[in-house]
Amino acid sequence: MNEILAWITGLVALLLPGFGVTPAPQYNGYIEANYVYVAPASPGRIAAINVTEGTQIAKGTLLFSLEKDQYLASLRAAKARQSVAAANLVNMETGSRDQEVAVIRATLEKAMADQNLASVNFERTKQLDAQGLVPTAKLDADQARLTSANAQVAQLKAQLAVAELPARDAQLVAARASLDAARAEVDAAKIALANRTIAAPAGGLVERVFFRAGEVASTGSPVVVLLPPGQLKARFFIPEADRMAFKLGDRLALSCDGCPDNLEASLSYMSSDPQYTPPIIYSQDQRERMVFMAEARIEDGAGLLPGQPITMKVLP
Repeated sequence: MNEILAWITGLVALLLPGFGVTPAPQYNGYIEANYVYVAPASPGRIAAINVTEGTQIAKGTLLFSLEKDQYLASLRAAKARQSVAAANLVNMETGSRDQEVAVIRATLEKAMADQNLASVNFERTKQLDAQGLVPTAKLDADQARLTSANAQVAQLKAQLAVAELPARDAQLVAARASLDAARAEVDAAKIALANRTIAAPAGGLVERVFFRAGEVASTGSPVVVLLPPGQLKARFFIPEADRMAFKLGDRLALSCDGCPDNLEASLSYMSSDPQYTPPIIYSQDQRERMVFMAEARIEDGAGLLPGQPITMKVLP
């Protein structure tokens, strides 16, 4: 009896190719996209939207811009503070201005002339006092004037020496630090101003535009959504019993309704945590209770769309 069954089975296999061959398992899923969500770094009212949905753009294309009047004013103020700090440092490095030094020198020359006159008068009065020709009070007054003139000359010489010297080391360090801080403020203001104009970080398809000109966008709120080329992936679910048969880099055949033939993908990710079959899953013949999520990179030019149901099969 067994021989008859074996003979019949062989005959059917001969007449019907593929009879008795277990078909390769298939895994169902959908297409997922790695979108780029472009948002402003700071809040503001949108001045202009420069792209439209459904268009292809290149990297660096202007996407949108925010009002920038306040940021222009901040940059001007930062530049003014930088100029003040630079002038203060130059003043400390070179000492007092030439005009100030000239005034001190002129005052010193007059004081030295007064000193010379006071010295001559004192010597004359001293000789006359020795002869008894002038009162002692006259001698005392001339001596006091000479002492005052000497003190005035000494004071002006000290002022001139200080005016011709640069600032002390500590003051110079503080002035240089103030200039560095002012320059940093200018750089920060330039960056903040540049961030009011947002360019595409990558080329690709303009998938969505969420705002219009005149609306206010907050920090981190996406204004434009881009889909760069090569950022589609197949997300599917592997039953627990089949998980060990997969490894990263495996080539898989991808099929879907209306898709071109011979589409392939490369396994790029497998979850280590199991999950239960979601309530809605693209399934043909069966639903596995415990599955592992997996992802596969899709080659460019496949013409697939995010959310599209697909079927994956391991290539021999």
